[in-house]
Amino acid sequence: MLEIDVKKRLRDFDLQVKLDVARGKTLMLVGDNGCGKTTLLNLLAGLADPDEGRISLDGRALYDSESGTNLPPEARGIGYVFQSYALFPHMSIYDNVAFGLRTRRMAAGEIKVLVKEHLEAAGLWEIRKAKAADVSGGQKQRIALARALIIEPRLLLLDEPLSALDVRKQAAMRKELGETIHACGVPCLIVTHDLRDVACMGDQACLLERGKIALHGGAEEILSWGSGMDARGE
Repeated sequence: MLEIDVKKRLRDFDLQVKLDVARGKTLMLVGDNGCGKTTLLNLLAGLADPDEGRISLDGRALYDSESGTNLPPEARGIGYVFQSYALFPHMSIYDNVAFGLRTRRMAAGEIKVLVKEHLEAAGLWEIRKAKAADVSGGQKQRIALARALIIEPRLLLLDEPLSALDVRKQAAMRKELGETIHACGVPCLIVTHDLRDVACMGDQACLLERGKIALHGGAEEILSWGSGMDARGE
């Protein structure tokens, strides 16, 4: 289980979030631009530090202001798919997916076996030598997800994973992504603006407004709220 209780002073408001995500469940984070969603993911990943609080995963503290615990990103066991995918454009698909294993100094033979397994599962093995800059948006998304999954993460973070895709391709990718995440069996947080993502992939959802939780519950509650907003023309 992921447990979060953090505070972070931002430019215009305080981010203050307390929630938990059970193993194998997906929490959708929704809210206006600038409300703190991506900042929260970065705090979990260790790319930014809270001002105070605690983050724990399966009972192990990743960050704890009282004890002074603050694990570096590479020690947290987190797979992160960035909104821009953050691929290395000059590197091949194969090398992008292998990158995390190489930084962990895994044996070359083991890397080859694992990369082939993940690229075949993602339908990318046949184009493994292509540069990441030269493939489609959907293929970039699959590369980024394979790179996040190959390290066998204990937590998955995805920031607007479908926003860069053509609208016509989003429905199929949404279903595929949801199935892949579910199969991992780890806690997952997904930032999105699209209520279709919430409906298709979310077990629970959290609406953030200026750094505070305005609504937290089952995905259907957020969907009902969104439908009400649409009905009122808001």
